[in-house]
Amino acid sequence: MAGDAAQVDKSIRIKGFAAGVASGVTKLAIGQPFDIIKVRLQCSPPGVYKGALDCLLKTLRLEGPRALYKGASAPLFGWGLSDSVLLGSLHNYRVWLARLESNGQSYTSSARAQTKQEQEELGIKSLSVFGHGVAGLLAGCTVCTVITPIEMIKARLQMQTHSTTKEFTGPIDVIQKVYRQNGPFGLYRGFGATLLFRSNFGFMFATYEVLMRQFRAMPNMSTGTSNFLAGGLSSFVFWTFAFPADAVKNRLMSDSLYQPRYNGVRQAARAIWSEGGIRAVFRGFTPCILRSFPTNASALFVYETTMRFMDAEQVA
Repeated sequence: MAGDAAQVDKSIRIKGFAAGVASGVTKLAIGQPFDIIKVRLQCSPPGVYKGALDCLLKTLRLEGPRALYKGASAPLFGWGLSDSVLLGSLHNYRVWLARLESNGQSYTSSARAQTKQEQEELGIKSLSVFGHGVAGLLAGCTVCTVITPIEMIKARLQMQTHSTTKEFTGPIDVIQKVYRQNGPFGLYRGFGATLLFRSNFGFMFATYEVLMRQFRAMPNMSTGTSNFLAGGLSSFVFWTFAFPADAVKNRLMSDSLYQPRYNGVRQAARAIWSEGGIRAVFRGFTPCILRSFPTNASALFVYETTMRFMDAEQVA
């Protein structure tokens, strides 16, 4: 019996990793062009770009279409890994919190359960919306341990424009130079801002659960459509709360390696505010919001669909 349980647990982890990779690749394919425009608007000095469209056109004209996927190799690996950690830990935190809320009884939770009967069988209703939010916050903090170096590599490569000296030749070169200059902890520059940023997954997954409960009550709403719409709409909530921390995070991660301008979150935040107040804080918000719905809706749809497909294959 113990061997069977271990085999099942291993199967769940493998399926979760595979689905996370599929989700991460989907995010990269759809979201990377929007992401590079967002990062450049956030981190470039005021006046370099008039707005998102100007940034896009200058990037295409001066660097070509391939520039929209600059720094993509790091997130190609990292987003698959991070989505596996994020969604896998999210599930485990949901189960743990459901047990706490139910006075120690054993419950499970599954975002793929759609019908009222499935919810009752899997104990989803035992976990409150607040519990889903706490699980999202904890999962967001957990994934920071693996995503921070990936995001730092991506930001440094994305900020190499036509007008800047090409400091790095690729992800490996970034790792080597950062390590030589600042040691292994240099790869985690901006970790505090990343924690602030990704803790907002609490808002996202609480909203996701509220929306899924509403969609489950609609008899004509399919499972895939529910996942797609809930994922896209909840991402708007996430980015509204998370964007200021994202701006600070990217400033720290793309800062000069040899003559850094910021010594921490507070100094970077003050510098952004001094450039124009709230307008400076939300510079790059337009491409971010345009990116958020299709990227997150598609990623969660692919994740849930992949998990359902592998479950069906196992039963067959």
